[in-house]
Amino acid sequence: MTSGRKIYIIGFMGSGKSTTGRKLASLLGWSFIDLDRSIEKKSGKKIPLIFAEDGEAYFRKMESELLRDPPPISDSVISTGGGTPCHSGNMDYMLSSGLTVYLKLTPFQLRSRLVHSATERPLIKGLDIESVLTFIENKLAERESWYEQADITIDGFDTDVGSLHKLIKSRLNIS
Repeated sequence: MTSGRKIYIIGFMGSGKSTTGRKLASLLGWSFIDLDRSIEKKSGKKIPLIFAEDGEAYFRKMESELLRDPPPISDSVISTGGGTPCHSGNMDYMLSSGLTVYLKLTPFQLRSRLVHSATERPLIKGLDIESVLTFIENKLAERESWYEQADITIDGFDTDVGSLHKLIKSRLNIS
């Protein structure tokens, strides 16, 4: 049985990976997989609870396992977590098994999206607005080298999914 084509949507938390991935999958007529939702389904816990009870190392291990297994049979758009590319050889895996799309935003753009959902996001829970910005700047600096390896980098602040759809169809020779 042959596995399907894969497009991985990567970027920092709050960059719009799930929203963009869902819209792109719909335009392509492909299935959509949200890696974070898959982790929650398999574990029976929400992401913040996994971090609180089991720790980030456990979460990252589960994330890497679900990224690779089982491989989607149908063509799929996969929205990853913000840290997915930075752990366990995941970026190399994604680059070798599909097309990667990086939704790039500035730290200020990310803060404007994240400040209202800080209680839902384990890595910024309890931080004030300035601390959120400092966290984003530092974490983005750590992760940028992985994100920049993506096959396609687009503006994640005002993503034109229609243009991305056309670009991907061209890259993958889809009529």
